[in-house]
Amino acid sequence: MKTSEYTQEILKELQRTADQIVDTEVEKLVNGILEANKIFVAGAGRSGFMAKSFAMRMMHVGLDPYVVGETVTPNLEEGDIFIVGSGSGETQSLVSMAEKARSLRATVAAVTISPDSTIGRLADITIQIPAQAKSGEITGNHTIQPMGSLFEQSLLLLYDAVILRVMEKNNLTSQKMYGKHANLE
Repeated sequence: MKTSEYTQEILKELQRTADQIVDTEVEKLVNGILEANKIFVAGAGRSGFMAKSFAMRMMHVGLDPYVVGETVTPNLEEGDIFIVGSGSGETQSLVSMAEKARSLRATVAAVTISPDSTIGRLADITIQIPAQAKSGEITGNHTIQPMGSLFEQSLLLLYDAVILRVMEKNNLTSQKMYGKHANLE
């Protein structure tokens, strides 16, 4: 298969997956973000990269996001939201964080393949991305891609869609966001 054909198949997989995401749960996440004092994001591996990308865009729209594990991340408190992206919903370090966030009475939001996972059950808001699990076990949409690629790509697209919804609710445009873009590059 040619590279362009692989690209087309990946786009079809992403469309099938996006079509199955429940908008009402995403809207709960958007509202939770807008109502939160501070926003914390976490993920492991490539899901963690997607979380960092999401935090960057939230900063661009004027929100107060933090990436768990960074040296400048403050303490999580009641009134904050903790958003965790985990395909399996069972990554032990993320489970521990979700448990801690719950004990501190923060809102916990999970974006996962497995809403019945430990993290999914701990969450106040659960968004299912019906992608294939890393193990290859068919739990969602079948993919030609390796490991968790479909989940991770869908996670990034979902996070970008959340940003667009925040922008819409706050009457923001991309032009207004450039004032928050890094200028020490």
